[in-house]
Amino acid sequence: MGQTTTRTRTRAATKTRARKRTRPAPTEEQLQARREAMAAAHEDMMARLERLAADPVEWLEFLETVAEWGARYSLGNQILLMTQAAERGIEPRMFMAFGAHDGSSGWRKHKRTVMAGETGFKIWAPVKRRLREDEVTDYEQRTGRKIVRDAQNRLPVVVVGWKFERTFELSQTAPIVPWADNYEVPTVQVRRQVKLHGGKQAVLLDGEDPTGIYDDVVAMIRAEGYDYALAEPGSDYLGTANGVTVAGPDTRLVRVRNDVSGAQRIKTAIHELAHIRCGHLDQVSFVAPVQHRGRAETEAESVAHIVCAAFGLDSEPYTDAYVMGWADGDIDVVRAAAATVLRVARDIVDELAPIAPFDGTRDPQPEDHTPAVAA
Repeated sequence: MGQTTTRTRTRAATKTRARKRTRPAPTEEQLQARREAMAAAHEDMMARLERLAADPVEWLEFLETVAEWGARYSLGNQILLMTQAAERGIEPRMFMAFGAHDGSSGWRKHKRTVMAGETGFKIWAPVKRRLREDEVTDYEQRTGRKIVRDAQNRLPVVVVGWKFERTFELSQTAPIVPWADNYEVPTVQVRRQVKLHGGKQAVLLDGEDPTGIYDDVVAMIRAEGYDYALAEPGSDYLGTANGVTVAGPDTRLVRVRNDVSGAQRIKTAIHELAHIRCGHLDQVSFVAPVQHRGRAETEAESVAHIVCAAFGLDSEPYTDAYVMGWADGDIDVVRAAAATVLRVARDIVDELAPIAPFDGTRDPQPEDHTPAVAA
């Protein structure tokens, strides 16, 4: 019996290798078409970034889409998916890969299949390999990162380029017979219910703050080493502001006004947490010159808007000078700010409503740049 099983496994493995070997290599025409498609996608992303830099309304629209998707995607893929969705005239709810044939991943794991004739959405995916010895110096100079070898003295695996991968929207799928059509989109609010109630539907508390995350946000601020307290308007540090974060040699504190509504209280608390998570307090003190505060305030307010909206609180972002003139048309400033906002917002959202129960994966794309076309 053992020999038969071994021979069977050997034949199966041989067939698998044969199938892999018979897959034809792409032709030069196909490779050129891929390069052109990647270049076009990159141009589309840069054009969107230029619009974000030039028009504050575009920035607010960007925030609304990010909030709706729970800040799940990194900057390049966020823009790429937005562009494709607009071209197709759809309002996407959930993207996922087709999945492995054994049903262990993607839509197949959720007992759904991609319908015939559907074309996937393109997303950027990194191409990784281990560095060669002759590439170390160039890599360190180009990225500004020091190479660190592992315990076996091997060079690390790094991103060397980008490729397209396909993902499919919920509307492109259908339940696999005989499974029922009962897939529930894992929105941030649903994920929060899973964390708090083991999957049972939670009843929102009465009051002005429908999110139910205030205590957790306060705990996150304190975990960063800051003393948090509600304070009287006009008190030390707070003054006339709704909230303030102070980081000095002997002082690390967050104060929020004690006379505001519950909705304003949670928004302000998240705003101050965002200042900490965005690294604003690492660069400047609470008495920083106004010219440095425009971008910092816009980033913090944008993070607060995304997180509040994701948890069901309609929180209009500021439209005063912080937003209306903060970027001054500088595309590099907008790109860096957008990447920071996305990273910090989804870190906060993930901590408050983990995605693990739905076996989702975070977008693997690094957050610090928009991918360039692979060479």
